[in-house]
Amino acid sequence: MDYSVFVQLLGNFGFPIAVTLFLLVKLEKKLEQLELAIHTLSKSFHKKDQ
Repeated sequence: MDYSVFVQLLGNFGFPIAVTLFLLVKLEKKLEQLELAIHTLSKSFHKKDQ
């Protein structure tokens, strides 16, 4: 995503929303990896219980 978009968002919607969107875009991949790790861990616990 281009940084000029964030500058435009800052002018239109304000600082808190622009920062939130910036962080969500930056952290999206890490959140997906975390979700996968939690899912894998959950599967391993279910296998232990059986």
